[in-house]
Amino acid sequence: MRVILVDWLIDVHVRFKLQTETLHIAVNLTDRFLARRQIRRNQMQLIGVTAMVIAAKYQEIYPPTIEDFVYMTDDACSKT
Repeated sequence: MRVILVDWLIDVHVRFKLQTETLHIAVNLTDRFLARRQIRRNQMQLIGVTAMVIAAKYQEIYPPTIEDFVYMTDDACSKT
């Protein structure tokens, strides 16, 4: 499932034209979280989105909004 999640993160990265470092930070955060916790399959995308939001806020000058990420998940995750 990690491979599918990283592939999706790459798609999000390309879609929003984010910096390469943002992708690397997001994958690193995801790997570090998954090394410590076991999660259900339906929560994988939520973990990836959270890592990408944190990485974008840290690295990007103008990070995508939460609504943009909700749209990219095809409303699988909500804003709240």
